[in-house]
Amino acid sequence: MPILNVKVSAKKSPELTQKIADLLLDLTSRILKKKPEVTAIAIEYVEPDAWVVGGQLLSKQGKNSFYFDIKITDETNTKDEKAQYIREAFKGFEQLLGNLHEESYIYVQDVKAASYGYGGLTQEYRYHN
Repeated sequence: MPILNVKVSAKKSPELTQKIADLLLDLTSRILKKKPEVTAIAIEYVEPDAWVVGGQLLSKQGKNSFYFDIKITDETNTKDEKAQYIREAFKGFEQLLGNLHEESYIYVQDVKAASYGYGGLTQEYRYHN
């Protein structure tokens, strides 16, 4: 039941949105073993002339970038799984966006089961019932 918040330095298009969603849904289910039917992904687009890395606009650097965070229930994935997820996600965005700035970030956030949930129920409650 993860939720992903994604920012991409690109021109908004339904095709790119679908490609990003497909990439993240695949990685999240395959590597982190999360159920696709309860995975939510919100994608925002930021123009390269509104994204600054190292004090310079991406548009001036001729680079693309992305950031996303994913919230998962604490203690449900290993360090190795998270490292593989970050590695493959970076590679996937590099293929989608091209000319990717190294300062593109992925944050896998482990949240406590009693503090996280959907449908009005915490993950802790779901675990025990």
